Amino acid sequence: MGKSALTTLCYIEKDGSYLMLHRVKKQKDVNKDKWIGIGGHFEEGESPEECLLREVKEETGLTLTGYSFRGIVTFSAVGWQTEYMCLYTADSFEGTLAECDEGTLEWVRKEELMSLNLWEGDKIFFKLLMENAPFFSLKLSYDGDRLTEASLDGKPMELLELCREDGSGTGVVQERTLVHESGGLHRTSHVWIVRPAKTGSFFELLLQKRSACKDSYPGCYDISAAGHVPAGCGYLDTALRELEEELGVKARPEDLQQAFLHLGYAEAEFCGKPFKNAEASMVYLYFQPVRLGELKLQETEVEEACWMEYGKLLEEVRLEAEQGKVGKYCIFLDELEQVGEYVSRYFGRGR
Repeated sequence: MGKSALTTLCYIEKDGSYLMLHRVKKQKDVNKDKWIGIGGHFEEGESPEECLLREVKEETGLTLTGYSFRGIVTFSAVGWQTEYMCLYTADSFEGTLAECDEGTLEWVRKEELMSLNLWEGDKIFFKLLMENAPFFSLKLSYDGDRLTEASLDGKPMELLELCREDGSGTGVVQERTLVHESGGLHRTSHVWIVRPAKTGSFFELLLQKRSACKDSYPGCYDISAAGHVPAGCGYLDTALRELEEELGVKARPEDLQQAFLHLGYAEAEFCGKPFKNAEASMVYLYFQPVRLGELKLQETEVEEACWMEYGKLLEEVRLEAEQGKVGKYCIFLDELEQVGEYVSRYFGRGR
């Protein structure tokens, strides 16, 4: 019987572990050396449950007695037929585990799963499974091993490319929340809007106050405009886009002065979940006139904007850094110091 583009995949649970299949026995295998669950293609006339039970029995020797249909995963890949996968978990079974001719079977603790050689998209649905997410539809697109698209229940997910300390990409693309769970180094663009101070001898910076609904640092004062560099995009394009989206400022590429690359790392906790932020940030300065009353703030991202004298801001950020906890600001102290040095040279005056 011919195989279709319909498949099942099951993760069998026992004592805080999933039964994983390490695909190492076949040379011509799209999943070669990857760790996946148990499953395969529908045979003609089979229902999803019939396919599930047959594949589990064939590959493991086990008979499932309790299982749950958790979601539909659509796989699209360059050069391959689109696949629609019915995703299951199972929590009860009978029988004795047998050898599998597809690979090596091994019980793996759930907390150790992300360290395995997994498809990057699989990490997304593992997270959903372990968070007991309701039934979901997940679309994953690939070009070779590289994840190029992910959408959950029809809504695009943010994909970031991990990078090296010089800002160059590694080719590994991950979903944003997974990047912040693992602390993977990724690229961001930071734009500081600068104007001479009306009083005193130095300058002012435009700050934005992050929306109270943000999933990290809600209600904190932040850089004028900043954002992740999406996979496949560049620093400058991202800087220009964030300026316009967050503040309504339409800048030209020549309006932004590239200042320096900043490496930053911070850890915090939001909504009971750890947040690890490792950034390779290209820092830009914008010296064109900006009026608060003409800004068009992105409501979902920015609550308000204000000007602040650099010396005062530096003093307050330095105090928070010494205290070592999240406070009024979410600004890296060493980046702010470097901004001060760069702007001092720009205005031709000492500190």
